Amino acid sequence: MVKTSDLLKPANREEAELLEKLDLKRLPNHIAIIMDGNGRWAERRHLPRVAGHRAGVKAARVVIESCARLHIPCLTLYAFSLENWRRPRAEVDFLMRLLREYLKREMPLIQRNNIRLLVIGRSSELPEGVREDIREAMRLTARNTGMKLVIALNYGGRAELADAFNALLDHVRANGLAAFRADEKTISNHLYTAGLPDPDLLIRTSGEMRVSNFLLWQIAYAELYVTEELWPDFSRARLLDALVDFQRRERRYGGLGAGHGSTPGGSASAAPAGHLEKAKPRRRLNPENMHRSGRG
Repeated sequence: MVKTSDLLKPANREEAELLEKLDLKRLPNHIAIIMDGNGRWAERRHLPRVAGHRAGVKAARVVIESCARLHIPCLTLYAFSLENWRRPRAEVDFLMRLLREYLKREMPLIQRNNIRLLVIGRSSELPEGVREDIREAMRLTARNTGMKLVIALNYGGRAELADAFNALLDHVRANGLAAFRADEKTISNHLYTAGLPDPDLLIRTSGEMRVSNFLLWQIAYAELYVTEELWPDFSRARLLDALVDFQRRERRYGGLGAGHGSTPGGSASAAPAGHLEKAKPRRRLNPENMHRSGRG
């Protein structure tokens, strides 16, 4: 029988204790992460914002490798939104350079962990050099059979839906389908994430209580985990915290709990509803905080 500690060697006692709590049979099929707080991390240390972005890459490396070793089928990272073009030109240019640097420098780690790289978003609007590096990275990893690493780049949830609907309209017009009616499956098949499972777990760092136009269709039934940790401080232990918390949840999908018969779609936990041990850095969603704005 495979143990979590066989897949992921704990670096300290905290990680060892968290790994002991994990059930490999009930891990999420798809984790999506809003990596928020790079800028604030740098500002608190009186460093330029770019230092926060570099530190954020290190955190991403830890999370990617940890998820791959735990055999998480799919991990999606929100790297650059359509709204991020509003940032200062120097910062945007740095982020593009950092992405190209990451794709080249981290390729050995990606290949060693059998990871397949995918990119979603309006990639046609990215600089040509970035597009070339993305195409090459996807080509090099196309035959890998392990975790799918999805990078949301120049991405927006509403833009994705608009692109999906326009693709459907083109299909209808081209084929003269006057009686065509779309259903949820048809729409899902035209999203950037077609063929991937919907996220079971959405993690957001920096304590902000919003989804920031990220995977709006796909996260309809995702469990939300919000932590006060800024992204550069998001360690492997904090990832394990989120997974342990996920496994305590009872997923009902609009139905009744485990004590009332079968639950459509399965359950992440057999624990009674509301029986959740509060994670120290985590906060529950609070409508009073939903007005807060700003990322980074």
